Amino acid sequence: MKALHDMGVAELGRALDEKRVSSVEVTTHLLARVAAHEQLGALLASDAGLALGQARAADARRAAGESGALLGVPLAHKDIFVTVDLPTTAGSKMLAGYRSPFDATVVARLGAAGTVTLGKLNCDEFAMGSGNENSAFGAVKNPWDTRRVPGGSSGGSAAAVAARLMPAATGTDTGGSIRQPASFTGITGIKPTYGVCSRFGLIAFASSLDQAGPLARSAEDCALLLGAMSGFDERDSTSAQRPPQDFHAALRRPRTGATDAQPLKGLRIGLPAEFFPAALAADVDGAVRAALREFERLGAALVDVSLPRTELSIPVYYIIAPAEASSNLSRFDGVRYGHRAAKYADLEDMYSRSRTEGFGSEVKRRIMIGAYVLSHGYYDAYYLQAQKLRRMIADDFQACFQQCDVIAGPVAPTVAWKLGENRDDPVASYLADIFTLPASLAGLPGMSLPAGFGEGDMPVGLQLIGNYFDEATLLQAAHAFQQATDWHTRKPAGA
Repeated sequence: MKALHDMGVAELGRALDEKRVSSVEVTTHLLARVAAHEQLGALLASDAGLALGQARAADARRAAGESGALLGVPLAHKDIFVTVDLPTTAGSKMLAGYRSPFDATVVARLGAAGTVTLGKLNCDEFAMGSGNENSAFGAVKNPWDTRRVPGGSSGGSAAAVAARLMPAATGTDTGGSIRQPASFTGITGIKPTYGVCSRFGLIAFASSLDQAGPLARSAEDCALLLGAMSGFDERDSTSAQRPPQDFHAALRRPRTGATDAQPLKGLRIGLPAEFFPAALAADVDGAVRAALREFERLGAALVDVSLPRTELSIPVYYIIAPAEASSNLSRFDGVRYGHRAAKYADLEDMYSRSRTEGFGSEVKRRIMIGAYVLSHGYYDAYYLQAQKLRRMIADDFQACFQQCDVIAGPVAPTVAWKLGENRDDPVASYLADIFTLPASLAGLPGMSLPAGFGEGDMPVGLQLIGNYFDEATLLQAAHAFQQATDWHTRKPAGA
């Protein structure tokens, strides 16, 4: 049998079902790995007693005759999901030590499926960042090269899975925060259609963009997790009312005309010219095009399409997201919860000092931008125009889907950059989101899967984007690719 830390979600589920290992054994092994890899900075909180208690409960459920693909499988949650049993900080001093009176819906659903919580994972403060360097509790390091970023904002989740500290983790994606870290660390991650996973208990950054999703080793693992995480939630007014989906069963659903040698026969993959600009790093371009050739061998047809407003997605996103953040983060004022300044003259001074001390520089920057674009005299000129362009970007995608079934391209223009490289130039980090922002603005599902390596032997991710509520096609295509390649099995030295 493989080493326990090398087993993915599906493999562990089968091993647990067959009684080849117990959840307590797996959890004990992974807790030891978590403790031995503290230098990565991936976890912000962990409780061995809690985890082992959940593992014993999962083993008892199996002993009583219950089964399930996730029963007894350990994972951890991005520290943007509130939890009763562990503190929730959103990577911010503002919420240091905060304890929620309830669990986020995603956490509760995975708990009901029998997963074991190993801890809470580091992230950019309030999910604002592309490198996981904005956390108040220190930067996360990329396990492939600890001098580099793991991507953000779900960098702790991605680094923990890539380093084999756990088989899977939850993350959130507002403008690419699942897909980009997955690409930078050589794992698989999916952002479902907006509304597929409940946002209840997810600390809000930009409410019209935030969406939860899983990060794991493979498309099969992501399918299992997404099936448990998703579904209608009446406590979230933006939750999609759709019947439960069996994403795992969809992986092997035969396509019309498909064969064993060409399981993707008939699948049309659109390649937007705007996703392959001259400025795209040669190593990324080479890895992505090699992966696309493999999709062709599997029976897919490549189709040229266009997303003409791709470049506009950056200014559109960095108007809309900060505008929503400025509103959402106004609740953190030091009154009911969160950091409160020790000394202040009056109520207004308490607000000012508490927010000045509690928020980091990137969060302050986005709050200020958001307040500006929403202010009198600028709302029509900036925010309203950005919303009109957002609709046009969504329309561009629908025009593409008249010609193809999925859209493919790179996740990011380069491989992971060095820690501190963009510290004095935040716009450089913003520009790295050029290929992930369009799907986020349109509310479409998108995923990243390992597609090779680039400069410095760093992972390169291939992005697949689907039409609304068509996660099954993305997962099926990714699974077929991963059955024919081994990029998703590669791991960092020493992991």
